[in-house]
Amino acid sequence: MAKKLMMGNQALAYGALKAGVKVVSGYPGTPSTEVLETIAKEAPEDVYVEWSANEKCAIEVAAGASYSGKRTLVTMKQVGLNAGTDPLMSLEYIGVLGGMVLVVADDPGPISSQTEQDTRTFGMYSNVPVFDPATPTEAYIMIQDAFAISEILQTPVIVRPTTRGCHSCENVDTDDYENVRNPQNPGFRKGSRWVIFPKASYQSHLNINERNALLEEQFSMYPLNVAFGEGRKGIVSGGVSFNYAKDAVSALKWSCRFFKVSTPFPFPDKAAREFLESVDEVLVFEELDPYIERELLRIVGQYHLKTVIRGKLTKDTTLAGENTVSVMMKQISKVFDVPMPEGASERPEAPALPVRQPSLCAGCPHRASFFAIKQAMKGQDAVFCGDIGCYTLGNAQPLNMVDTCLCMGAASTVAQGIYHADGNKHKYFSYIGDSTFFHTGITSLVNAVYNQTPLTAIILDNHTTAMTGQQPHPGTGRNARGQVAPQLDITKVLEGIGIKDVPTVDPYDHKKAVETVREVSSRPGVNAIIFSAPCIALAKSKKTMMVNKDKCIGCGRCVRELGCPAISMQDGKAVIDQSLCTGCGLCSNLCSQNAMEEGTK
Repeated sequence: MAKKLMMGNQALAYGALKAGVKVVSGYPGTPSTEVLETIAKEAPEDVYVEWSANEKCAIEVAAGASYSGKRTLVTMKQVGLNAGTDPLMSLEYIGVLGGMVLVVADDPGPISSQTEQDTRTFGMYSNVPVFDPATPTEAYIMIQDAFAISEILQTPVIVRPTTRGCHSCENVDTDDYENVRNPQNPGFRKGSRWVIFPKASYQSHLNINERNALLEEQFSMYPLNVAFGEGRKGIVSGGVSFNYAKDAVSALKWSCRFFKVSTPFPFPDKAAREFLESVDEVLVFEELDPYIERELLRIVGQYHLKTVIRGKLTKDTTLAGENTVSVMMKQISKVFDVPMPEGASERPEAPALPVRQPSLCAGCPHRASFFAIKQAMKGQDAVFCGDIGCYTLGNAQPLNMVDTCLCMGAASTVAQGIYHADGNKHKYFSYIGDSTFFHTGITSLVNAVYNQTPLTAIILDNHTTAMTGQQPHPGTGRNARGQVAPQLDITKVLEGIGIKDVPTVDPYDHKKAVETVREVSSRPGVNAIIFSAPCIALAKSKKTMMVNKDKCIGCGRCVRELGCPAISMQDGKAVIDQSLCTGCGLCSNLCSQNAMEEGTK
């Protein structure tokens, strides 16, 4: 076997390729993005890979390929599953033919997400089986097992890594995957099987319940659901929390019984019951919901066991966010009266890291867009509704230009709701990035046009899906493998849904940008402006701005109004960090002394 150092997301990709996946779709979102990127880079030509417009599209594309007998993979983060819930719920009732696996990466913390939702709970709610890998090696193994289970039971299956598992690295033993393919390939066959009807769904629901009971038994024998150790005290965990728990117990130099849950749904009841009968008291560590804890309590009640279950519900473990080894040590010590290692209690806590205010990058075109809109709307009562992307950071001081942010594609629809509540008390703006526009923004603007809701939609087109790492989208003219693809024109899309006379402006052309915002926002009805300039990660500039200290009077306006991380004050004068500055020149537009001068790096 070949051994390869890879992070969890790469292991998932290689495991899927070894399993013979043929169609891969997804939408970028941290911490899941590298799964599809790895497949796009490593897969042979006969594997189709796409970045879909959104997660709903991704699941539906994979479903169609699965109907034809192909093994399919869909990738997304946990909040992306919200956009894909509609097809997935129905797909569980209809079933699949070729194995279909969804990698849904959860984000405890959250580190880069709106919510801390737990996909294990979604799996139970939707009746979709769930695997929960703890390491890259387990991710590699489990995704192959997930394809097999999916095909045998003709159901989609979820593999749920979390952020630390996605991005941790390990040497993984891997076979040559290139010649390993799923032989099942009958092609699409017509028939009523693929059409969902209420009566058929009723029978499907009964079949799903029978299948889950069978899968519970099989999962109780699954080798990665494992019990080990000694004593009458137990720890139950799953995913990366299991690794932390082992480290915490080792650091305490204590021994106990462990039960590791690798298949949270359907829950391995028989294996869990045998474990609970071997211990008197259990402490459960998990991220995020008390999912395992509730299942253990159910088993205790169902079989009248005397085992005491402690965890989140008893407030003995962390209620939100990530687990850590040091916190687990304290919780184990308190619950089980285990002495902390000598000197551990006297060991000083690490100093808190300095708080760094989230900020747009130096030279980010969004800062120029926000500043132009702010200048144009001075003295007017305007509401600014934001969306999910880099531009959410426009809410921070000193820009303070984002009043709301709910979820992908919600900017203009939230603005519509405020208008229907407040009427003409305000002017209404919505911001949406180019990738998010294609994801779910178009429908929201259709709603505004159809219901004749006055607002100005600002399309912040930086030519990429910037926040998750510069992935392509339908407006970039490139596909997931970097090949040339049709490039959708945002202006024509807007015109097609009824928004006419859409200007495109360069946000760095400050004077024109301000004039355009004033003119367009004064029009009746639904209007739009496209601010178009590439993300600085795509277009590296050799220009820079420098401060002429003889002209600078130290007023600090450049720092107070822009919040550019490249500009600061030293010794009463403005200074520009040459390593950060991109030479965008925005600062020169507000310096009353013309102290900001262009130079070269």
